[in-house]
Amino acid sequence: MSEQSVRPQRLLEVKGLKKHYTRKQGLFSRQHTVIKAVDGLDFYVKEGETLGIVGESGCGKSTTGQLILQLLEPTAGEIWFQNQNLTAMNEEEVRRVRRELQIIFQDPYSSLNPRLKVKDIIAEPLRVHRLSTGAETERLVAELLEVVGLGAQHLNKYPHEFSGGQRQRLGIARALAMKPKLIVCDEPVSALDVSVQSQILNLLKKLQQEYQLTYIFIAHGLGSVKYISERIAVMYLGKIVELATRDELFASPRHPYTQALLSAVPIADPRRKKERIILQGDLPNPADLPVGCSFHPRCPLASERCRREAPQFEQVRDGHGVACHYPLNS
Repeated sequence: MSEQSVRPQRLLEVKGLKKHYTRKQGLFSRQHTVIKAVDGLDFYVKEGETLGIVGESGCGKSTTGQLILQLLEPTAGEIWFQNQNLTAMNEEEVRRVRRELQIIFQDPYSSLNPRLKVKDIIAEPLRVHRLSTGAETERLVAELLEVVGLGAQHLNKYPHEFSGGQRQRLGIARALAMKPKLIVCDEPVSALDVSVQSQILNLLKKLQQEYQLTYIFIAHGLGSVKYISERIAVMYLGKIVELATRDELFASPRHPYTQALLSAVPIADPRRKKERIILQGDLPNPADLPVGCSFHPRCPLASERCRREAPQFEQVRDGHGVACHYPLNS
Protein backbone atom coordinates (compact mmCIF):
# COMPACT_ATOMS: atom_id res chain seq x y z
CA MET A 1 0.00 0.00 0.00
CA SER A 2 1.42 3.38 -0.99
CA GLU A 3 2.06 6.21 1.46
CA GLN A 4 -0.48 8.36 -0.39
CA SER A 5 -3.26 5.80 0.08
CA VAL A 6 -2.87 5.65 3.89
CA ARG A 7 -2.30 9.36 4.45
CA PRO A 8 -5.34 11.07 6.04
CA GLN A 9 -7.29 13.17 3.56
CA ARG A 10 -8.23 16.79 4.11
CA LEU A 11 -11.82 16.71 5.32
CA LEU A 12 -12.10 20.51 5.56
CA GLU A 13 -10.18 23.28 3.81
CA VAL A 14 -10.65 26.99 4.43
CA LYS A 15 -9.32 29.49 1.89
CA GLY A 16 -9.16 33.27 2.38
CA LEU A 17 -12.10 33.24 4.82
CA LYS A 18 -13.34 36.67 5.92
CA LYS A 19 -16.22 38.00 7.98
CA HIS A 20 -16.53 41.78 8.11
CA TYR A 21 -19.28 43.76 9.80
CA THR A 22 -20.23 47.32 8.89
CA ARG A 23 -21.70 49.78 11.36
CA LYS A 24 -22.49 53.49 11.35
CA GLN A 25 -20.10 55.75 13.23
CA GLY A 26 -23.03 57.69 14.69
CA LEU A 27 -26.81 57.83 14.66
CA PHE A 28 -26.95 60.49 11.93
CA SER A 29 -23.60 59.80 10.31
CA ARG A 30 -23.25 58.54 6.76
CA GLN A 31 -19.79 57.17 7.47
CA HIS A 32 -19.34 53.52 8.30
CA THR A 33 -16.76 51.53 10.23
CA VAL A 34 -15.68 48.06 9.14
CA ILE A 35 -15.08 45.50 11.89
CA LYS A 36 -12.93 42.61 10.67
CA ALA A 37 -14.02 39.74 12.90
CA VAL A 38 -12.28 37.20 10.66
CA ASP A 39 -9.78 38.51 8.16
CA GLY A 40 -8.33 36.03 5.70
CA LEU A 41 -7.95 32.57 7.23
CA ASP A 42 -6.27 29.66 5.45
CA PHE A 43 -6.10 26.25 7.10
CA TYR A 44 -7.18 22.63 6.70
CA VAL A 45 -8.32 19.79 8.95
CA LYS A 46 -7.48 16.18 8.17
CA GLU A 47 -9.86 13.28 8.72
CA GLY A 48 -9.76 12.02 12.28
CA GLU A 49 -7.61 14.81 13.72
CA THR A 50 -8.34 17.58 16.18
CA LEU A 51 -7.37 21.12 15.22
CA GLY A 52 -7.28 23.43 18.21
CA ILE A 53 -8.01 27.14 17.76
CA VAL A 54 -6.92 29.31 20.67
CA GLY A 55 -6.85 33.02 21.45
CA GLU A 56 -8.23 35.78 23.64
CA SER A 57 -11.89 36.79 23.65
CA GLY A 58 -12.70 38.77 20.54
CA CYS A 59 -10.05 37.18 18.33
CA GLY A 60 -12.66 35.64 16.00
CA LYS A 61 -12.32 31.95 16.87
CA SER A 62 -16.02 31.35 17.62
CA THR A 63 -17.00 33.33 14.52
CA THR A 64 -14.73 31.02 12.52
CA GLY A 65 -16.60 27.99 13.84
CA GLN A 66 -19.96 29.52 12.96
CA LEU A 67 -18.75 30.35 9.45
CA ILE A 68 -17.63 26.75 8.90
CA LEU A 69 -21.07 25.51 9.96
CA GLN A 70 -22.73 28.07 7.68
CA LEU A 71 -24.47 29.67 10.64
CA LEU A 72 -22.96 32.93 9.39
CA GLU A 73 -22.46 34.01 5.79
CA PRO A 74 -18.83 34.84 5.01
CA THR A 75 -17.86 38.18 3.47
CA ALA A 76 -15.27 36.45 1.29
CA GLY A 77 -13.42 33.17 0.94
CA GLU A 78 -14.27 29.52 0.46
CA ILE A 79 -15.03 26.61 2.78
CA TRP A 80 -14.48 23.18 1.26
CA PHE A 81 -15.92 20.14 3.04
CA GLN A 82 -15.40 16.70 1.47
CA ASN A 83 -14.44 18.42 -1.79
CA GLN A 84 -17.67 20.44 -1.82
CA ASN A 85 -17.64 24.23 -1.68
CA LEU A 86 -20.12 25.10 1.07
CA THR A 87 -20.05 28.79 0.20
CA ALA A 88 -21.36 28.03 -3.31
CA MET A 89 -24.31 25.90 -2.16
CA ASN A 90 -27.94 26.91 -1.95
CA GLU A 91 -29.95 26.59 1.26
CA GLU A 92 -31.26 23.08 0.55
CA GLU A 93 -27.79 21.77 -0.35
CA VAL A 94 -26.33 23.23 2.85
CA ARG A 95 -29.15 21.65 4.85
CA ARG A 96 -28.23 18.20 3.55
CA VAL A 97 -24.51 18.65 4.21
CA ARG A 98 -25.13 20.06 7.68
CA ARG A 99 -26.05 16.58 8.89
CA GLU A 100 -22.33 15.86 8.84
CA LEU A 101 -21.36 19.17 10.49
CA GLN A 102 -22.38 19.60 14.12
CA ILE A 103 -21.52 21.84 17.05
CA ILE A 104 -21.11 21.55 20.81
CA PHE A 105 -21.82 24.91 22.43
CA GLN A 106 -19.99 26.64 25.26
CA ASP A 107 -22.93 27.05 27.63
CA PRO A 108 -24.46 23.62 28.34
CA TYR A 109 -27.62 25.19 29.77
CA SER A 110 -28.66 27.94 27.36
CA SER A 111 -27.98 25.62 24.39
CA LEU A 112 -30.71 23.23 25.60
CA ASN A 113 -34.41 24.09 25.37
CA PRO A 114 -35.59 24.22 29.01
CA ARG A 115 -39.17 23.37 27.99
CA LEU A 116 -38.29 20.08 26.31
CA LYS A 117 -37.55 16.74 27.88
CA VAL A 118 -34.21 15.09 27.20
CA LYS A 119 -35.73 12.59 24.79
CA ASP A 120 -37.16 15.41 22.67
CA ILE A 121 -33.98 17.54 22.76
CA ILE A 122 -31.80 14.75 21.41
CA ALA A 123 -34.47 13.46 19.01
CA GLU A 124 -35.10 16.90 17.46
CA PRO A 125 -32.34 16.72 14.78
CA LEU A 126 -33.44 13.18 13.87
CA ARG A 127 -36.99 14.38 13.30
CA VAL A 128 -36.00 17.56 11.47
CA HIS A 129 -33.93 15.56 8.98
CA ARG A 130 -36.47 12.69 8.95
CA LEU A 131 -33.89 10.05 9.82
CA SER A 132 -36.09 8.06 12.17
CA THR A 133 -39.59 7.98 13.67
CA GLY A 134 -41.50 6.57 16.63
CA ALA A 135 -39.98 3.75 18.65
CA GLU A 136 -36.82 3.76 16.53
CA THR A 137 -36.12 7.36 17.53
CA GLU A 138 -36.55 6.62 21.23
CA ARG A 139 -34.24 3.61 20.94
CA LEU A 140 -31.55 5.72 19.27
CA VAL A 141 -31.88 8.44 21.92
CA ALA A 142 -31.52 5.88 24.72
CA GLU A 143 -28.39 4.48 23.04
CA LEU A 144 -26.89 7.97 22.73
CA LEU A 145 -27.46 8.64 26.42
CA GLU A 146 -25.58 5.44 27.26
CA VAL A 147 -22.74 6.42 24.92
CA VAL A 148 -22.17 9.75 26.70
CA GLY A 149 -22.24 8.21 30.17
CA LEU A 150 -25.85 8.84 31.16
CA GLY A 151 -28.71 6.37 30.74
CA ALA A 152 -32.25 5.74 29.55
CA GLN A 153 -33.57 6.64 33.02
CA HIS A 154 -32.97 10.30 32.11
CA LEU A 155 -35.22 10.32 29.03
CA ASN A 156 -38.12 12.14 30.70
CA LYS A 157 -36.10 14.69 32.67
CA TYR A 158 -35.66 18.39 31.88
CA PRO A 159 -32.30 20.23 31.52
CA HIS A 160 -32.61 21.98 34.90
CA GLU A 161 -32.48 18.60 36.63
CA PHE A 162 -28.88 18.01 35.50
CA SER A 163 -25.50 19.37 36.58
CA GLY A 164 -23.36 21.42 34.20
CA GLY A 165 -21.25 18.43 33.19
CA GLN A 166 -24.32 16.27 32.61
CA ARG A 167 -25.91 18.99 30.48
CA GLN A 168 -22.76 19.15 28.36
CA ARG A 169 -23.05 15.37 27.89
CA LEU A 170 -26.58 15.95 26.61
CA GLY A 171 -25.20 18.50 24.14
CA ILE A 172 -22.63 15.96 22.96
CA ALA A 173 -25.35 13.31 22.56
CA ARG A 174 -27.40 15.71 20.45
CA ALA A 175 -24.39 16.43 18.23
CA LEU A 176 -23.74 12.70 17.79
CA ALA A 177 -27.35 11.97 16.80
CA MET A 178 -26.70 12.94 13.17
CA LYS A 179 -23.59 10.71 12.92
CA PRO A 180 -21.45 13.69 11.87
CA LYS A 181 -17.96 13.62 10.42
CA LEU A 182 -16.89 17.02 11.79
CA ILE A 183 -17.84 18.57 15.14
CA VAL A 184 -16.99 22.15 16.09
CA CYS A 185 -16.40 22.19 19.86
CA ASP A 186 -16.94 25.85 20.77
CA GLU A 187 -15.29 26.19 24.18
CA PRO A 188 -17.14 23.09 25.46
CA VAL A 189 -15.40 22.95 28.86
CA SER A 190 -14.83 26.62 29.73
CA ALA A 191 -18.07 26.87 31.77
CA LEU A 192 -17.35 23.69 33.78
CA ASP A 193 -15.43 22.94 36.97
CA VAL A 194 -11.85 21.75 36.44
CA SER A 195 -12.59 18.18 37.54
CA VAL A 196 -15.55 17.99 35.18
CA GLN A 197 -13.51 19.47 32.34
CA SER A 198 -11.18 16.47 32.35
CA GLN A 199 -14.15 14.09 32.23
CA ILE A 200 -15.62 15.84 29.19
CA LEU A 201 -12.25 15.98 27.42
CA ASN A 202 -11.73 12.25 28.01
CA LEU A 203 -15.23 11.56 26.71
CA LEU A 204 -14.55 13.57 23.54
CA LYS A 205 -11.31 11.65 22.91
CA LYS A 206 -13.06 8.33 23.49
CA LEU A 207 -15.88 9.21 21.10
CA GLN A 208 -13.41 10.40 18.47
CA GLN A 209 -11.77 6.98 18.40
CA GLU A 210 -15.04 5.04 18.43
CA TYR A 211 -16.83 7.08 15.77
CA GLN A 212 -13.87 8.31 13.66
CA LEU A 213 -14.76 11.92 14.40
CA THR A 214 -12.89 15.05 13.37
CA TYR A 215 -12.87 18.01 15.76
CA ILE A 216 -12.24 21.73 15.61
CA PHE A 217 -11.66 22.51 19.28
CA ILE A 218 -12.01 26.20 20.20
CA ALA A 219 -10.74 27.45 23.57
CA HIS A 220 -9.26 30.42 25.46
CA GLY A 221 -6.36 28.65 27.10
CA LEU A 222 -3.76 26.24 25.85
CA GLY A 223 -4.13 23.69 28.64
CA SER A 224 -7.19 21.84 27.32
CA VAL A 225 -6.13 22.47 23.72
CA LYS A 226 -2.78 20.78 24.35
CA TYR A 227 -4.50 17.70 25.79
CA ILE A 228 -6.91 17.08 22.94
CA SER A 229 -5.35 18.58 19.76
CA GLU A 230 -2.86 17.29 17.21
CA ARG A 231 -2.32 20.73 15.66
CA ILE A 232 -2.98 24.18 17.10
CA ALA A 233 -3.80 27.49 15.41
CA VAL A 234 -3.24 30.68 17.46
CA MET A 235 -5.55 33.56 16.51
CA TYR A 236 -5.20 37.27 17.19
CA LEU A 237 -7.70 39.89 15.99
CA GLY A 238 -9.18 37.84 13.17
CA LYS A 239 -5.96 36.32 11.86
CA ILE A 240 -3.96 33.16 12.48
CA VAL A 241 -0.57 34.28 13.78
CA GLU A 242 0.91 30.81 14.32
CA LEU A 243 -0.02 27.25 13.36
CA ALA A 244 1.95 24.11 14.18
CA THR A 245 1.69 20.64 15.61
CA ARG A 246 1.01 20.55 19.34
CA ASP A 247 4.47 19.33 20.25
CA GLU A 248 6.20 21.80 17.95
CA LEU A 249 4.16 24.74 19.21
CA PHE A 250 4.84 24.01 22.88
CA ALA A 251 8.51 23.22 22.32
CA SER A 252 9.34 26.05 19.88
CA PRO A 253 6.79 28.90 19.84
CA ARG A 254 7.86 31.44 17.22
CA HIS A 255 5.37 34.28 17.72
CA PRO A 256 5.64 36.61 20.77
CA TYR A 257 1.89 36.31 21.34
CA THR A 258 2.11 32.50 21.45
CA GLN A 259 4.94 32.75 23.95
CA ALA A 260 2.82 34.98 26.17
CA LEU A 261 -0.08 32.49 26.05
CA LEU A 262 2.23 29.59 26.86
CA SER A 263 3.69 31.45 29.84
CA ALA A 264 0.20 31.52 31.40
CA VAL A 265 -0.22 27.72 31.31
CA PRO A 266 0.19 26.39 34.88
CA ILE A 267 2.91 23.83 35.66
CA ALA A 268 1.99 20.95 37.97
CA ASP A 269 5.48 20.73 39.49
CA PRO A 270 5.85 23.46 42.20
CA ARG A 271 9.66 23.14 42.04
CA ARG A 272 9.76 24.35 38.46
CA LYS A 273 9.80 28.09 37.92
CA LYS A 274 8.46 29.74 34.80
CA GLU A 275 8.66 33.41 33.88
CA ARG A 276 5.24 34.87 33.18
CA ILE A 277 5.07 37.20 30.17
CA ILE A 278 2.59 40.00 30.89
CA LEU A 279 1.39 41.77 27.76
CA GLN A 280 1.04 45.52 28.18
CA GLY A 281 -2.27 47.16 27.28
CA ASP A 282 -5.55 45.71 26.07
CA LEU A 283 -6.70 44.32 22.76
CA PRO A 284 -7.00 47.14 20.18
CA ASN A 285 -10.46 48.30 19.19
CA PRO A 286 -11.52 45.97 16.32
CA ALA A 287 -13.18 48.97 14.66
CA ASP A 288 -9.88 50.87 14.69
CA LEU A 289 -7.06 48.39 14.22
CA PRO A 290 -3.47 49.67 14.23
CA VAL A 291 -1.56 50.04 10.97
CA GLY A 292 0.97 47.30 10.24
CA CYS A 293 1.09 44.29 12.53
CA SER A 294 -2.03 44.32 14.71
CA PHE A 295 -0.01 42.93 17.63
CA HIS A 296 2.70 45.60 17.59
CA PRO A 297 1.15 47.88 20.30
CA ARG A 298 1.54 45.02 22.82
CA CYS A 299 4.65 43.34 21.41
CA PRO A 300 7.93 43.79 23.33
CA LEU A 301 9.90 43.17 20.11
CA ALA A 302 8.03 45.60 17.83
CA SER A 303 10.12 47.69 15.42
CA GLU A 304 9.34 50.51 13.01
CA ARG A 305 8.74 47.91 10.30
CA CYS A 306 6.07 46.26 12.45
CA ARG A 307 4.28 49.62 12.77
CA ARG A 308 4.25 50.12 8.99
CA GLU A 309 3.91 46.70 7.40
CA ALA A 310 1.62 43.77 8.22
CA PRO A 311 3.56 40.47 8.26
CA GLN A 312 2.63 37.62 5.92
CA PHE A 313 1.95 34.12 7.19
CA GLU A 314 4.98 32.05 6.17
CA GLN A 315 6.40 28.61 6.89
CA VAL A 316 9.43 28.73 9.19
CA ARG A 317 9.61 24.94 9.27
CA ASP A 318 7.66 22.11 7.62
CA GLY A 319 4.15 22.31 9.07
CA HIS A 320 4.99 25.31 11.26
CA GLY A 321 3.79 28.70 10.04
CA VAL A 322 3.96 32.12 11.66
CA ALA A 323 2.95 35.68 10.81
CA CYS A 324 5.80 37.74 12.25
CA HIS A 325 8.59 39.86 10.79
CA TYR A 326 11.01 38.56 13.40
CA PRO A 327 9.99 35.00 14.36
CA LEU A 328 11.64 33.86 17.55
CA ASN A 329 14.28 31.14 17.55
CA SER A 330 13.09 28.92 20.38
